[in-house]
Amino acid sequence: MRLVGYALAALIVLTMVALAVVLPDDWRLSDRLGLAALGVVGAGGLHLLARPRLQATETRVTVVNCIRTHVLEWPEILDARMPIGEPWPTVDLADGSTLGVMGIQSNDGDRARRALEDFRLLLRARGEAEEPRPPQ
Repeated sequence: MRLVGYALAALIVLTMVALAVVLPDDWRLSDRLGLAALGVVGAGGLHLLARPRLQATETRVTVVNCIRTHVLEWPEILDARMPIGEPWPTVDLADGSTLGVMGIQSNDGDRARRALEDFRLLLRARGEAEEPRPPQ
């Protein structure tokens, strides 16, 4: 999705700029700039669609959605699930809230299920907080 989104964004900007250059002479500079700006706005929309991802490291999980980025520590995440019919998985957080993970799309079928299962394996391995040690 990311590759297609950014390729289309570049194509739209290049097309609109080329169109602005080859327009007839009776088009003013403001019209040409507006056409190029329209291409940039379209590319910005595609950027928002191509941006989502889920990145897991040893110490934290970064969930990048269209607008917001959430950086979570592994113990903050209790579970991840993607019920049938949902567009993307959600993670249950320790504070009682849930967070959508738009970086995994259910439309990807088996790839999405594998990505969610891989994330769940990491969650089981890294997500549990250490038991407090009894005072000595």
